[in-house]
Amino acid sequence: QVQLVESGGGSVQAGGSLRLSCAASRVSFGINNMGWYRQAPGKQRELVALISRGAGTNYADSVKGRFTISRDNAANTVDLQMNNLKPEDTAAYFCFANPGLGGTAWGQGTQVTVSS
Repeated sequence: QVQLVESGGGSVQAGGSLRLSCAASRVSFGINNMGWYRQAPGKQRELVALISRGAGTNYADSVKGRFTISRDNAANTVDLQMNNLKPEDTAAYFCFANPGLGGTAWGQGTQVTVSS
């Protein structure tokens, strides 16, 4: 079963930047989509960005132009570069991966806090 470990969360002032990283292990048949969801207190989990095995990307409208997702297929890692952060970006961020055998693996979550 694929396991995901995240790193890179933290606290930053508005306008600042953070980079989230996620590494997958126990990968047997590759990974299709990888990406990030986030969940703020009292809100539903929402898709932030995803990237396909072929590097196609999809972003939430609220982060377009500020966040960039990238992946390394050989290393089974996915990164999220977050620039010009806003207080409304404050949330727990969860890495996800769709293994080649199917299903979805989730990371444990990492907190991002943006102060005004």
